[in-house]
Amino acid sequence: MNTNQQRKVAIVTGASRGIGSAIAQRLAKDGYAVAVNYATSVAEADALVATIREADGKAVAVQADVSKPGDVRRLFEITERELGKVDVLINNAGMMKPVPLADTSDALYDQTFDINVRGTFNTLREAAARLNDGGRIVNFSTSALALNLPGYGTYTATKAAVEAFTRVFAKEMRGRNITVNAIAPGPVATALFLDGKTAEQIETFAKMPPLQRLGEPEDVASVIAFLVGPDAGWVNGQVLRANGGLA
Repeated sequence: MNTNQQRKVAIVTGASRGIGSAIAQRLAKDGYAVAVNYATSVAEADALVATIREADGKAVAVQADVSKPGDVRRLFEITERELGKVDVLINNAGMMKPVPLADTSDALYDQTFDINVRGTFNTLREAAARLNDGGRIVNFSTSALALNLPGYGTYTATKAAVEAFTRVFAKEMRGRNITVNAIAPGPVATALFLDGKTAEQIETFAKMPPLQRLGEPEDVASVIAFLVGPDAGWVNGQVLRANGGLA
Protein backbone atom coordinates (compact mmCIF):
# COMPACT_ATOMS: atom_id res chain seq x y z
CA MET A 1 0.00 0.00 0.00
CA ASN A 2 1.26 3.46 -0.89
CA THR A 3 2.22 5.10 2.41
CA ASN A 4 1.44 8.49 0.87
CA GLN A 5 -2.20 7.49 0.70
CA GLN A 6 -4.55 7.25 3.66
CA ARG A 7 -4.18 3.87 5.34
CA LYS A 8 -7.25 1.69 5.36
CA VAL A 9 -8.46 0.84 8.86
CA ALA A 10 -9.09 -2.65 10.23
CA ILE A 11 -10.59 -3.87 13.49
CA VAL A 12 -9.45 -7.32 14.59
CA THR A 13 -11.38 -8.65 17.58
CA GLY A 14 -9.63 -10.93 20.04
CA ALA A 15 -6.33 -9.82 18.56
CA SER A 16 -3.99 -9.90 21.56
CA ARG A 17 -2.69 -13.42 20.87
CA GLY A 18 -2.95 -16.53 18.69
CA ILE A 19 -4.61 -16.24 15.30
CA GLY A 20 -5.82 -12.70 16.04
CA SER A 21 -2.29 -11.50 16.71
CA ALA A 22 -1.05 -13.04 13.46
CA ILE A 23 -3.90 -11.38 11.54
CA ALA A 24 -3.19 -7.97 13.09
CA GLN A 25 0.49 -8.24 12.22
CA ARG A 26 -0.21 -9.36 8.66
CA LEU A 27 -2.72 -6.57 8.02
CA ALA A 28 -0.33 -4.00 9.50
CA LYS A 29 2.41 -5.34 7.21
CA ASP A 30 0.02 -4.96 4.28
CA GLY A 31 -0.48 -1.30 5.17
CA TYR A 32 -3.62 -1.25 7.28
CA ALA A 33 -3.97 0.78 10.45
CA VAL A 34 -5.12 -1.83 12.97
CA ALA A 35 -7.30 -1.65 16.06
CA VAL A 36 -6.09 -4.49 18.28
CA ASN A 37 -9.15 -5.45 20.29
CA TYR A 38 -8.80 -7.40 23.53
CA ALA A 39 -11.07 -8.30 26.44
CA THR A 40 -8.65 -8.81 29.35
CA SER A 41 -5.11 -9.35 27.96
CA VAL A 42 -3.96 -5.74 28.14
CA ALA A 43 -0.22 -6.51 28.43
CA GLU A 44 -0.28 -8.77 25.36
CA ALA A 45 -2.31 -6.24 23.35
CA ASP A 46 0.05 -3.40 24.26
CA ALA A 47 3.06 -5.57 23.34
CA LEU A 48 1.52 -6.38 19.96
CA VAL A 49 0.84 -2.71 19.25
CA ALA A 50 4.45 -1.91 20.15
CA THR A 51 5.68 -4.63 17.77
CA ILE A 52 3.56 -3.26 14.93
CA ARG A 53 4.74 0.29 15.55
CA GLU A 54 8.38 -0.81 15.68
CA ALA A 55 7.89 -2.20 12.18
CA ASP A 56 6.59 1.22 11.03
CA GLY A 57 2.97 0.13 11.21
CA LYS A 58 0.07 1.94 12.82
CA ALA A 59 -2.00 0.34 15.58
CA VAL A 60 -3.92 1.03 18.77
CA ALA A 61 -5.11 -1.34 21.49
CA VAL A 62 -8.81 -1.09 22.36
CA GLN A 63 -10.41 -2.94 25.26
CA ALA A 64 -13.93 -4.20 24.60
CA ASP A 65 -16.00 -7.24 25.48
CA VAL A 66 -17.67 -8.04 22.16
CA SER A 67 -20.61 -9.69 23.91
CA LYS A 68 -21.65 -6.25 25.22
CA PRO A 69 -23.25 -3.83 22.73
CA GLY A 70 -21.96 -0.77 24.56
CA ASP A 71 -18.40 -2.06 24.45
CA VAL A 72 -18.69 -2.70 20.72
CA ARG A 73 -19.96 0.82 20.07
CA ARG A 74 -17.02 2.16 22.04
CA LEU A 75 -14.63 -0.08 20.06
CA PHE A 76 -15.77 1.51 16.81
CA GLU A 77 -15.83 5.01 18.29
CA ILE A 78 -12.26 4.79 19.59
CA THR A 79 -11.05 3.25 16.34
CA GLU A 80 -12.67 6.04 14.33
CA ARG A 81 -11.18 8.69 16.59
CA GLU A 82 -7.66 7.23 16.66
CA LEU A 83 -7.31 5.71 13.19
CA GLY A 84 -10.23 6.75 10.98
CA LYS A 85 -13.45 5.24 9.70
CA VAL A 86 -13.35 1.45 9.52
CA ASP A 87 -12.85 -0.44 6.25
CA VAL A 88 -12.28 -3.98 7.52
CA LEU A 89 -13.81 -5.99 10.36
CA ILE A 90 -12.32 -9.33 11.37
CA ASN A 91 -14.53 -11.19 13.87
CA ASN A 92 -11.82 -13.37 15.38
CA ALA A 93 -12.81 -13.24 19.06
CA GLY A 94 -14.16 -16.55 20.28
CA MET A 95 -14.02 -19.28 22.90
CA MET A 96 -13.97 -23.07 22.77
CA LYS A 97 -14.30 -25.46 25.70
CA PRO A 98 -15.14 -28.95 24.42
CA VAL A 99 -17.57 -30.67 26.80
CA PRO A 100 -20.16 -33.37 26.05
CA LEU A 101 -23.60 -31.87 25.64
CA ALA A 102 -24.98 -33.69 28.68
CA ASP A 103 -22.21 -32.24 30.84
CA THR A 104 -22.43 -28.66 29.55
CA SER A 105 -23.46 -26.23 32.28
CA ASP A 106 -25.88 -23.39 31.71
CA ALA A 107 -23.03 -20.97 32.43
CA LEU A 108 -20.73 -22.51 29.79
CA TYR A 109 -23.55 -22.57 27.24
CA ASP A 110 -24.34 -18.90 27.90
CA GLN A 111 -20.69 -17.84 27.79
CA THR A 112 -20.00 -19.68 24.52
CA PHE A 113 -23.05 -18.23 22.78
CA ASP A 114 -22.46 -14.75 24.23
CA ILE A 115 -18.94 -14.49 22.85
CA ASN A 116 -19.20 -16.47 19.63
CA VAL A 117 -22.70 -15.56 18.47
CA ARG A 118 -23.78 -12.41 20.29
CA GLY A 119 -20.27 -10.98 19.84
CA THR A 120 -20.47 -11.46 16.06
CA PHE A 121 -24.03 -10.13 16.02
CA ASN A 122 -22.98 -7.00 17.93
CA THR A 123 -20.06 -6.18 15.63
CA LEU A 124 -22.04 -6.85 12.44
CA ARG A 125 -24.87 -4.62 13.63
CA GLU A 126 -22.42 -1.83 14.41
CA ALA A 127 -20.57 -2.34 11.13
CA ALA A 128 -23.82 -1.94 9.19
CA ALA A 129 -23.97 1.67 10.33
CA ARG A 130 -20.26 2.49 10.45
CA LEU A 131 -18.28 0.51 7.86
CA ASN A 132 -17.06 2.36 4.80
CA ASP A 133 -18.67 1.40 1.49
CA GLY A 134 -16.36 -1.01 -0.28
CA GLY A 135 -15.41 -2.57 3.04
CA ARG A 136 -14.62 -6.17 3.95
CA ILE A 137 -15.96 -8.34 6.78
CA VAL A 138 -14.59 -11.76 7.71
CA ASN A 139 -16.29 -13.84 10.38
CA PHE A 140 -14.86 -16.96 12.04
CA SER A 141 -16.45 -20.37 11.75
CA THR A 142 -14.69 -23.72 12.25
CA SER A 143 -14.02 -26.87 10.24
CA ALA A 144 -15.13 -28.81 13.33
CA LEU A 145 -18.65 -28.02 12.11
CA ALA A 146 -18.21 -30.59 9.32
CA LEU A 147 -16.72 -33.27 11.57
CA ASN A 148 -19.49 -33.67 14.17
CA LEU A 149 -16.93 -34.33 16.89
CA PRO A 150 -18.21 -35.52 20.27
CA GLY A 151 -17.80 -32.78 22.86
CA TYR A 152 -18.00 -29.95 20.32
CA GLY A 153 -21.80 -29.68 20.04
CA THR A 154 -22.25 -26.31 21.73
CA TYR A 155 -19.17 -24.79 20.10
CA THR A 156 -20.12 -25.91 16.58
CA ALA A 157 -23.70 -24.75 17.13
CA THR A 158 -22.38 -21.22 17.69
CA LYS A 159 -20.36 -21.41 14.49
CA ALA A 160 -23.35 -22.68 12.50
CA ALA A 161 -25.08 -19.48 13.62
CA VAL A 162 -22.10 -17.42 12.49
CA GLU A 163 -22.21 -19.05 9.05
CA ALA A 164 -25.92 -18.18 8.81
CA PHE A 165 -25.18 -14.58 9.78
CA THR A 166 -22.47 -14.45 7.10
CA ARG A 167 -24.68 -15.57 4.22
CA VAL A 168 -27.61 -13.35 5.18
CA PHE A 169 -25.57 -10.26 6.07
CA ALA A 170 -23.77 -10.42 2.71
CA LYS A 171 -27.16 -9.96 1.04
CA GLU A 172 -28.23 -7.25 3.46
CA MET A 173 -25.18 -5.20 2.44
CA ARG A 174 -26.45 -5.05 -1.14
CA GLY A 175 -25.57 -1.82 -2.92
CA ARG A 176 -22.60 -0.88 -0.72
CA ASN A 177 -19.88 -3.04 -2.31
CA ILE A 178 -19.16 -4.65 1.08
CA THR A 179 -18.19 -8.31 1.04
CA VAL A 180 -19.04 -10.58 3.97
CA ASN A 181 -17.30 -13.94 4.19
CA ALA A 182 -16.28 -16.44 6.83
CA ILE A 183 -13.18 -18.52 7.32
CA ALA A 184 -13.42 -21.97 8.88
CA PRO A 185 -9.96 -23.07 10.04
CA GLY A 186 -9.09 -26.60 11.04
CA PRO A 187 -6.94 -27.27 14.12
CA VAL A 188 -4.40 -24.46 14.56
CA ALA A 189 -1.44 -24.58 16.93
CA THR A 190 -2.62 -21.92 19.39
CA ALA A 191 -3.36 -22.00 23.11
CA LEU A 192 -7.11 -22.07 22.32
CA PHE A 193 -6.67 -25.45 20.63
CA LEU A 194 -3.72 -26.94 22.54
CA ASP A 195 -4.84 -26.24 26.12
CA GLY A 196 -6.31 -29.28 27.85
CA LYS A 197 -5.21 -31.78 25.19
CA THR A 198 -2.70 -34.58 25.63
CA ALA A 199 0.28 -34.98 23.32
CA GLU A 200 -1.45 -38.02 21.83
CA GLN A 201 -4.63 -36.06 21.10
CA ILE A 202 -2.65 -33.27 19.47
CA GLU A 203 -0.76 -35.77 17.32
CA THR A 204 -4.04 -37.37 16.24
CA PHE A 205 -5.43 -34.02 15.10
CA ALA A 206 -2.16 -33.18 13.34
CA LYS A 207 -2.36 -36.37 11.27
CA MET A 208 -5.99 -35.88 10.21
CA PRO A 209 -5.43 -33.47 7.27
CA PRO A 210 -3.71 -34.96 4.19
CA LEU A 211 -1.02 -32.28 4.69
CA GLN A 212 -0.29 -34.02 8.03
CA ARG A 213 0.25 -31.04 10.29
CA LEU A 214 -1.60 -28.56 12.42
CA GLY A 215 -2.28 -25.19 10.90
CA GLU A 216 -0.22 -22.20 12.01
CA PRO A 217 -1.69 -18.77 12.81
CA GLU A 218 0.12 -17.37 9.77
CA ASP A 219 -1.71 -19.85 7.52
CA VAL A 220 -5.00 -18.32 8.59
CA ALA A 221 -3.68 -14.75 8.42
CA SER A 222 -2.68 -15.30 4.79
CA VAL A 223 -6.22 -16.33 3.87
CA ILE A 224 -7.62 -13.32 5.71
CA ALA A 225 -5.23 -11.07 3.78
CA PHE A 226 -6.64 -12.50 0.55
CA LEU A 227 -10.28 -12.09 1.59
CA VAL A 228 -9.86 -8.43 2.55
CA GLY A 229 -7.67 -7.61 -0.44
CA PRO A 230 -8.52 -6.52 -3.99
CA ASP A 231 -8.18 -10.01 -5.51
CA ALA A 232 -11.17 -11.31 -3.50
CA GLY A 233 -13.61 -8.61 -4.56
CA TRP A 234 -15.88 -11.19 -6.25
CA VAL A 235 -15.93 -13.56 -3.25
CA ASN A 236 -18.99 -12.80 -1.14
CA GLY A 237 -21.27 -14.70 1.23
CA GLN A 238 -18.89 -17.67 1.29
CA VAL A 239 -17.30 -19.89 3.93
CA LEU A 240 -13.68 -20.69 3.10
CA ARG A 241 -12.55 -23.88 4.84
CA ALA A 242 -8.84 -23.32 5.40
CA ASN A 243 -7.94 -26.64 6.98
CA GLY A 244 -5.31 -28.47 4.96
CA GLY A 245 -7.94 -30.77 3.45
CA LEU A 246 -9.31 -31.96 6.80
CA ALA A 247 -12.97 -31.69 5.74
